[in-house]
Amino acid sequence: MVRMKDPAVRSLLIDRAAQMLAARQPVTLRSLVAGTGVSTMAVYTYFGGMDGLWTAMRQEGFTRLAARLAAVAPSEDPVRDLAALGAAYLSNALASPDLYRVMFDAGFELENAEAADDTLHCLVRAVERATATGRFRDDIDPLGLATQSWIIGHGLASLVATGPLPHQALAHGVPLLTALFTSAGDNPEQCRRSVERGWRTPDSDRRFESRFESSGTASTDVSPP
Repeated sequence: MVRMKDPAVRSLLIDRAAQMLAARQPVTLRSLVAGTGVSTMAVYTYFGGMDGLWTAMRQEGFTRLAARLAAVAPSEDPVRDLAALGAAYLSNALASPDLYRVMFDAGFELENAEAADDTLHCLVRAVERATATGRFRDDIDPLGLATQSWIIGHGLASLVATGPLPHQALAHGVPLLTALFTSAGDNPEQCRRSVERGWRTPDSDRRFESRFESSGTASTDVSPP
């Protein structure tokens, strides 16, 4: 009888390894499973060994990000959707900050590099929709604008989820994205309203609220003053 693998065990080992790396603790076969109730054999069962674990860690980060982005339902407002994708990106980073660090460590290979590229293509498609509906100019490069949008989201995620800035800094996302999308041809006032709606999706509000409460800050408003 073939024993089915438990995805919860796989996630447990990936998350623990990411946490240990973030704490700069040595990650060995024995230290990884210590206190988890899982045997060292599980590392071979689920990853084929420690080398496979490193690869799976980085890939898992992009897998979770892809799932988060896929959960953003397209609306009739593609600019709102662009901002909502940015909020989902932040939610993913805040939910798993240790794994988020590993995602962009090029020292670990990816099992499927195309899966990582697909996360950027979600933004590209939203830019294309905004251009098709007349919100952005026809001469806008979708990949270029999507990359700039990602840079803004990644910068905030890195500085807040894993860096020195407080969670209140998330409010900067609205003016930054509004300025970017306005430069692409969108009407400034309409753009600001769209970005504010997207930046405050129900999912991101719940994530941000829990993070603000844990830091002792009552407000959940991530919009600029």
